[in-house]
Amino acid sequence: MNLEAFVLGSGGMMPLPNRHLTSVLLRREGELFLFDGGEGTQVSLRRLNLRWKKISVIFVSHTHADHVTGIPGLLMLSSQVDRDDPLYIVGPPRIAEYIETSRRVLDMYINYEIVIREITEPGVVYQGEDFRVRAFPLRHTKPCYGYTLEEDMRPGEFHPEKAEALGIPRGPLWSRLQSGETVRLADGRDVRPEEVLGSPRSGRKFSFVTDTLAFRDIADEVAGSDLFVCEGMFEKALLETAREKKHMTAGEAARIALEGKVKKLALIHYSPRYTEYDLKRLLQEAQGIFPRTVLTRDRMVFPMEYED
Repeated sequence: MNLEAFVLGSGGMMPLPNRHLTSVLLRREGELFLFDGGEGTQVSLRRLNLRWKKISVIFVSHTHADHVTGIPGLLMLSSQVDRDDPLYIVGPPRIAEYIETSRRVLDMYINYEIVIREITEPGVVYQGEDFRVRAFPLRHTKPCYGYTLEEDMRPGEFHPEKAEALGIPRGPLWSRLQSGETVRLADGRDVRPEEVLGSPRSGRKFSFVTDTLAFRDIADEVAGSDLFVCEGMFEKALLETAREKKHMTAGEAARIALEGKVKKLALIHYSPRYTEYDLKRLLQEAQGIFPRTVLTRDRMVFPMEYED
């Protein structure tokens, strides 16, 4: 099952010619999840030829303009195609007010159901058949949340030789055992999955954190992530500015990645003061603490593979 993250925008505060505002699309076997929707989101969706009408849920970190101004356009665009499934929008208090006010003032034509869920406490905010999305509070100038999408444990590796030794015929019974189901053989014997499978294998984990002071609890929430997308808005030399505006530096993001033992850190949400050339300072600062750090650029793709 494919799992990949597309960076639709990597900038903070204001869009630049080659840097749209923060937005990341996660594609999981055809189902799409959008994390924030800053200005320019639609442009990157089009250039990446992504099937935006398949977006199931939009997860909003907070209601500052550089994270939500791309959403009204997406809502209107979705009315131009046949859409039978509802669109869920999950976010902090007042996200419903923002969406409803935008619909009313812009006189939007919406021909599908929009379901808005405002977060009132940390925990699971969206659940699929074999994964869940969890929200956790951040520390910014207004209510703000980070998100993790984590897959369930997978059944262990199937051992054909064990199945054959137990007299299980090839075919549908093998498939049912691989999916974790106990089967009954023609002779009346029941065979449990653990008799032919190895140890359970972990799923994958994606984390998205932006617009916050750095604090220890974040590392616990994102622990073990295959991809940790995190703001690195400033360099260490501007630490006081970061603290004043309740953001974090690239080095602080790297420290969280190190403490959380993530597999890869992808910095995002850069201050517009940094040119493309200047961004290398943020990368060097972060890699000095956590070597597996990369700078995101608009329209970069990050595949996440199973380790086993």
